[in-house]
Amino acid sequence: MPIKAEYIWLDGAKPTKQLRSKTKILADGQEPPTWGYDGSSTEQADGSASDCVLKPVFTCPDPIRGGDNVLVMAEVFNAEGAAHSTNTRAVLRDVAEKHTSHEPLFGIEQEYTMISDGWPAGFPSQGYAGPQGPFYCGVGVKNITGREIVEAHMDACLKAGLKLSGINAEVMPGQWEFQIGPAGPTEVGDHLWVARWLLHRIAEDYGIEISIEPKPMRGDWNGAGCHTNYSTKAMREDGGMAVINAACEALGKNVDKHLEVYGAGLEDRLTGAHETASFKEFLYGVGNRGASIRIPLHVSQAGKGYLEDRRPCANIDPYEVARVLIETTCG
Repeated sequence: MPIKAEYIWLDGAKPTKQLRSKTKILADGQEPPTWGYDGSSTEQADGSASDCVLKPVFTCPDPIRGGDNVLVMAEVFNAEGAAHSTNTRAVLRDVAEKHTSHEPLFGIEQEYTMISDGWPAGFPSQGYAGPQGPFYCGVGVKNITGREIVEAHMDACLKAGLKLSGINAEVMPGQWEFQIGPAGPTEVGDHLWVARWLLHRIAEDYGIEISIEPKPMRGDWNGAGCHTNYSTKAMREDGGMAVINAACEALGKNVDKHLEVYGAGLEDRLTGAHETASFKEFLYGVGNRGASIRIPLHVSQAGKGYLEDRRPCANIDPYEVARVLIETTCG
């Protein structure tokens, strides 16, 4: 029986890349081959030389179409066979290969906001909800909006075999989070991008838009982040606390390099309020959710583990974030 393969890739949109996808019909048992598309329609080529190439890098079951159908995450290459300038996964691959001995692992906490008719779901139409407080990990129709989408997305991720590790309602009404990891550098990005695609696709069926803007609602409301938990083998072993502290010091010396890839619009979210540190300063500390880098209390008590970079925004490219964390702490 023919198989539907949904090829997923990242376009060249600036400042934030967008997901694109299209379907190829494969023969039963056929491996997804290299394919092509019109790069002039995705901000990756001009009309006179528009062919771009898709090379599959990660394939998983398609939980929406079911059966033997698959989702195919692909890297973008140009017609000459070189990685396209927008192919951030290829850059990460090279960096990760140089530092394989460090065995870096990542866990990414993806916050997002459901939008209905141009306004956050859970808010009165063009009005404002009550103060933040009861919505985080809340229950009940007064506090929670969109749980049916969240549950459908969670089931889809698990059926696809993604490394989903949890979900929760977030601080602002209509805002949720899912977590991917722990996973390796390219793996965490592959799984996060496919999970994002599934979220957008499932929300289509409910007429809901998914926003990963860092500050989806102006005013006294939490923004949306993509907190990134990170560790190396040395951090996870006995004596790892010293390595974690050294990594935090290194991160403090490379702030601009990191903020460059921590999401367009981060200055609207990283204000020093709403559980963030200001983008103008760098702080790290144990159990401090107002710091740039939080060292979890249980990590400090164990003397080993991981650090949480709280600066990445919801609209990050996880391939770029993984790259700079490895470069700064393992270089």
